Amino acid sequence: MIDESVQDRQLDGQVADSWVGRTLELEVGAVAHGGHCVARAEGRVVFVRHALPGELVRAQVNEDKHGSFCRADAIEVLSAVPERVRPPCELAVPGGCGGCDWQHATPEFQRELKGRVVAEQLFRLAGIERQIEVEALPGGSLNWRSRVRLVAGADGRAGFRAHRSHRVIPVQSCPISVPGAVETAVSRRWRPGAQVEVTSDGEGRGHLRELTVVHRQRRARQLEGGLAFQHAAGRDWRLDAHGFWQGHPAAADALANAVAAWSQAPLGGTVWDLYAGVGLFASVLANQVGTQGSVLAVESQKRAVADGEGNLADLPQVHWRRGRVERLLASVTERPDVVVLDPPRKGAGRTVVDAIAHSAAPRVVYVACDPAALARDVATFVGHGYQLDGLRAFDAFPMTQHMECVALLTR
Repeated sequence: MIDESVQDRQLDGQVADSWVGRTLELEVGAVAHGGHCVARAEGRVVFVRHALPGELVRAQVNEDKHGSFCRADAIEVLSAVPERVRPPCELAVPGGCGGCDWQHATPEFQRELKGRVVAEQLFRLAGIERQIEVEALPGGSLNWRSRVRLVAGADGRAGFRAHRSHRVIPVQSCPISVPGAVETAVSRRWRPGAQVEVTSDGEGRGHLRELTVVHRQRRARQLEGGLAFQHAAGRDWRLDAHGFWQGHPAAADALANAVAAWSQAPLGGTVWDLYAGVGLFASVLANQVGTQGSVLAVESQKRAVADGEGNLADLPQVHWRRGRVERLLASVTERPDVVVLDPPRKGAGRTVVDAIAHSAAPRVVYVACDPAALARDVATFVGHGYQLDGLRAFDAFPMTQHMECVALLTR
């Protein structure tokens, strides 16, 4: 149902004026990938944030590019579902901080919604029908985020961006972040536009870095710490505090255990660890193949490779190669027993999947932070004769739309 202020959008086949600012009364439908739900109004799709499936809301349109859909925020809930709760953060509201998507839902329902998203993406993009249960990690839904990036507004105060906006929302604290992390950043004034990175490592040490662009040159200034200490997969790690590591304190172990369970690399075998980071999964695979086996760890980031080589110096079976995965695989001739890959959010893509399939690896363990990218790559693997034998999902980012998935593909 549409508010009377909304005029007919069709006029002689032309799109009418923008809906931005209009208020719509909407029956909220299914959850969608991206932290919103789907509703419909006059034949158009409306992606609604701050709503839950099954609710009746009044929503204000905040983005309309004259296509088949627009975006809106639920500004009033006329009929709520039982899973709705009061957000623990006063900024998790329309027009507020864009960092959290689901603070208005119980943690259990958040995981259910995420499971629906993964299932929908698998079915839509790969033709695979499967129910997905998203597993909770230890520690609860608050005070987990150990890696935070803020940005300084025009007044030099640090805050977070509003949703799909460059507008900076000043903050004093953040309930999903490790206590003291955000407070460290907001206690100072910064160059307007500077990014401020705060990391709390496995020993509770804080690390603070400022990123600025001066004369088109990106500059990093380490203000506190810089060398992080972590413990995961039965090992101690020393690494760049602002390099790649999981943001949830329990995520590294959860993912390493899942990879270990599904990789099943044979003693003396050959394994590829693609997008290896600092070698978390390479360490697990090295233990499986033993000193007579071989683990090829491929990573493009120079500092990550250096950290990986240093941390895994006691594992001579791990061989590092720095460069882009799609480029380096073209020169690898060995046949792997297992391939593990943890690509960036966009996924591995057809070139990499084709190369893995061409290697005839009997087992592939795919770690993914984006369900749509995972589903697209799974569809490509299926086209090469692989099947999806297992999929686990972890709520590694409570209160947000994000999660981590681990998929097992076999020939």
